[in-house]
Formats: sequence, C-alpha cells, structure tokens
Amino acid sequence: MMSAQDDLIGHQAPAPFAQRAGNGDARFTERYWYTLHPVSGTVDGVPMIVDIGMGYYPNKGVMDVFAGITVGRHQHNFRASRALGATPLEAGAGPLRIEVLEGMKRHRLTLADNASGFSFALDFEASFPVAQEKQNFRERKGVVEEDMVRISQFGRWRGWFALDGTRHEVTPQAWWGQRDHSWGIRSEMRTDEAAPPVQQHSGFFWTWSMLQFEDLGISIFLKEREAGKPHYLSASEFVRAADGSVTHREAVNVTHDLEWVDDPLGQTLSAGSFTLEFAEGPARTVRMEGLEARFYLKGGLYGGFNGWNHGDSKGAYHCEHDVWALDDAAVRAKARTLGDHVVRATCDGRTGVGISEYGVAQGYARYPGPQKHPAL
Repeated sequence: MMSAQDDLIGHQAPAPFAQRAGNGDARFTERYWYTLHPVSGTVDGVPMIVDIGMGYYPNKGVMDVFAGITVGRHQHNFRASRALGATPLEAGAGPLRIEVLEGMKRHRLTLADNASGFSFALDFEASFPVAQEKQNFRERKGVVEEDMVRISQFGRWRGWFALDGTRHEVTPQAWWGQRDHSWGIRSEMRTDEAAPPVQQHSGFFWTWSMLQFEDLGISIFLKEREAGKPHYLSASEFVRAADGSVTHREAVNVTHDLEWVDDPLGQTLSAGSFTLEFAEGPARTVRMEGLEARFYLKGGLYGGFNGWNHGDSKGAYHCEHDVWALDDAAVRAKARTLGDHVVRATCDGRTGVGISEYGVAQGYARYPGPQKHPAL
C-alpha cells in the first residue's frame, strides 16, 4: 500500500514504507524503548519506574505501543495497536505518540488522557552519545533466527506524568533513564501460557544492564552458557571529562558476581558486580544493589500476554489497560522474569542509578538459586 509518506526520501527497498522491509520477512521489527526513574529510587518514599515502547512491523502492517508505571507494588499498563494504513511512519497508536525532535539528542513522548488513568508529556534529553551494540546474528540449522542491530543511550527527563489524577513534575536533576532503538529480524519470544506452546529455555545466563553516573555511563549486553565464556558480548563505557568532552571504550570481556533474593514469586537480583576489561587502559568494576522498583515487560507484550503478542493484528485500532498487584502469586506467574529492575550503582567513589534486565535458565551452573523460576 502506498501512502503520502512514500513521497519522502529514506526508502531502502523497491517497495513502499508499509511493506518489504528485511526482504519481506514477517519478523522484521523496529522498536523504541524508554525508561525513567527517580535518581533517589523513590518519590516521597514510594518506588517508581516508567516504561514506554513502540514496535513497527512493516511486513505485518501493524504498529503497537505500550506505556506503564510501577508505583510501589502495583504496575499500571496501557497497550494499543493500530493498522499502519496511510501513516506507516507515524510513531504511535491511539493516545501515545513518539517524536524525534533532534536525532540522538532529544525525543518527545506523549500519552493523552485515556481510560487507564495514566498520561504524560515527557522529553528525553541525551546525557551521553549513543552506544551501537555489536550486530546480533544467530542462525539454527541454516535458518536465520535473529539479525538485528541496536543503539542504546543514557539520558535525563523533563516534563510531567499523571496517574489517577495525581500529577508529578519531572526534572533532569531528579529523573534519569535510558532508551534504545533496534531494527532487523527479531527472534520471536513466546512465553504466554494463554497462547501455547510456551518456549522452554535452558542452560544460559543473560543480562542487559545500563548504569549511569554524572560523568560515567556503562552499558552491558551479555549472553553466556558457561560463566566466563560469552557467546554474545557488547559493552561500552563513556566518560565525560571536566571540559565536557566524552571518551568511549568497548569492553573485550565482562565478568560478573551476582547475588539473588530468595524470592518465592520470581527471579530477583539482590546485588552484585560487573568487571569490564578493555584492550587498553584499566579495567572498570561497577557494583549494583537491586532497589524495589521494577517494571515487568509482559505489560508491554514482551513474550505475549493473554494471547496478544508483538506484531499481532488487532484490527484498525485496539487498546486495553490493567493494573497488576505485584505481590499476587498468580500475577507474578504471568509476569515471569523479564523486566526493568532499578538498581543503585557505585563505581570508584561515584554513586549512580540504572536498570538491569536479567535471567538465569535451568542448567546454568553459576547461579542455581533463581532457576526455580523461568528465565524470561
């Protein structure tokens, strides 16, 4: 289907914007993801984290979005989907919109009033340059399972959000966060009991962690089946000097020593450390402490929820919302493990904050404790 947006430049295939990305592979996906959380970890003593995301599926003719906030022990979720129609490049669905005001520097995210009771007008302002992760390519028995690239970036936030009539102001001093932008052939994750079969995972550890300080940013994406032997590693360090200039190093190795909460409801990080080694210069060790705030990404359809997965057609427009009580065992069983967990970070006398995503699958020898719960 041709649209007015096909009059713009930027095509990378002999086809309209609304189709034929990635040689027509239905799995071709382009995603935005953002989080923001208070530097202190709480607002008036209440833990909080906001997550926002969007998925564009040109070969399925679908765009879906989500926005959510965890306040204390409750997670509020908004999800929507639309057909691409005549506006395939308009980033958003229903009341949620994402605008790139200045590439790699400033994005604007808005969620208009809606039935979920959650709304916002927020600007992401970059605090460090983007980190381009190593291309993630994987094939099995000659079939490409994944071939994608991702950029990630630290930032500070300004604006406001409101939940059930209570408005909170957001300032760059008090609210930090991170974002990513990925595109390519993305492996499908199916962990929704309402839409079997559910994928089974074994024998691996993974983490995607972003840790930010006033003058230092560290991002880590690590997958391994045996401790100390990564089969995928992409990790970056950014350091800002007193004159404002920023230096960048790519890690050649990352080791970890993590501690886990004996959580009866799911995998939960307690504390731990990462040590990054570089081809030149000294290694860097950063320590984390898990805080209470956590957003479970099934609220945004990662792995599917109640029979709805990323990229599924829901017609011209569909939206829904819900609230999860995170101390409810049945809710946590559905939410599983994949989530953005706010962590306090320390490194060489600095104190910062960030998020850690993680999972330990059955059979990974280093951390047996969390394996009684699913890794994703």
